[in-house]
Amino acid sequence: MAPHRPSPLDDTLPENDPPALTHLDAQGTARMVDVGAKADSERIAVAGGRVLVNAATFAAIRDGLVKKGDVLTVARIAGIMAAKRTSELIPLCHPIPLTHIDIDLVLDAEASAVNIRATARTTGKTGVEMEALTAVSVAALTVYDMAKALDREMQIEGIHLLEKRGGKSGDYLAKDFS
Repeated sequence: MAPHRPSPLDDTLPENDPPALTHLDAQGTARMVDVGAKADSERIAVAGGRVLVNAATFAAIRDGLVKKGDVLTVARIAGIMAAKRTSELIPLCHPIPLTHIDIDLVLDAEASAVNIRATARTTGKTGVEMEALTAVSVAALTVYDMAKALDREMQIEGIHLLEKRGGKSGDYLAKDFS
């Protein structure tokens, strides 16, 4: 067994009482969580991240001069498609009927970045955090793919959950949500 790694949660747990991991059975085998008994409720998740690019790449994206086409539109569509297929990409995710997915890609000249924010919504038995995170991830990868001929040093960074609403575990708002 691997040694215990300290976690920020450690000081909130009773001594030697590890947190319950819902995707593991009693033998430690990965499993899909049974959500059948949960009540349907509206669930919303917002995720964000960004792609840092050089000044010339930023200008090409802004001015629509990337040879592969409109970077922001293609990345938005890719993020939407990815959100809808999250359960095919993440092994233990439930297929979720999304009622809404919105992806905003905003050019940030000061940081020379494409900021990405995805909002996913459903009414169901489980949350949409993974769908929002997948949307941001694939949108960022698409920005990279569209502009890689101009800038191989682009960096994808900061992909994280910004907000979650609904469900048994309640609401969450990241400290850096804006």
